[in-house]
Amino acid sequence: MTSAREQYDETTVPRRTAAEREVAVTSEGLPGWLAPVARAAATIEPRQLSSFLPPKDGGRQSAVLILFGHGARGPELLLMERAGTLRSHAGQPSFPGGSLDPQDGDPDGPGPVRAALREAEEETGLDPSGVQVFGVLPRLYIPVSGFVVTPVLGWWRVPSPVGVVDRGETARVFTVPVADLTDPAHRVTTRHPSGHVGPAFLVEDALVWGFTAGVIDRILHYAGWEVAWDRGKQVPLDWRS
Repeated sequence: MTSAREQYDETTVPRRTAAEREVAVTSEGLPGWLAPVARAAATIEPRQLSSFLPPKDGGRQSAVLILFGHGARGPELLLMERAGTLRSHAGQPSFPGGSLDPQDGDPDGPGPVRAALREAEEETGLDPSGVQVFGVLPRLYIPVSGFVVTPVLGWWRVPSPVGVVDRGETARVFTVPVADLTDPAHRVTTRHPSGHVGPAFLVEDALVWGFTAGVIDRILHYAGWEVAWDRGKQVPLDWRS
């Protein structure tokens, strides 16, 4: 998975890790189609994203990278699918991301941005130097795992090769065209045996649901990209989900 620009000798400088880089968050120079997302990110309130908000104390600080690129079919999102052998959420698509490490820095400062880029690099082989971070969404909460999640928005300004780094953790890495995410034919509602109902997407031979689908749904809505869809079309989940 190593590209030519990742190779170096005594006369060149090795690629720095995400935690070693200066963190900049800017919307300058974004493509026009991303402007609605950047505007929404600057004003959106936590409860506009989710009814599950972090407790005042506690929780496992984490971050995910919501990375927009431009592919053969136009704007797209980078996702990964968790390995089927994992004990929790096996086979579930998600954004790259994970817990903050001490070297990421202050959770109330640059920590979440550094963690999102570092985890994306570790999980997909992404070169973070090609990513422009243009927004940070409010912290959200996943009650079942206790994670306090900061979604970090990125523009894949300089694409780099990506793929599965650790098959014990990840089954595949893939991109989804935004056109498919907004297509009513790909939109469904999932119902968990616990009674929880939420938006979902049938794309790239995968069912994207849960936290990931909820965030995508809200981004599409507040960016003005959402197209009316049949919320009565349901896909049942089982207790293993």
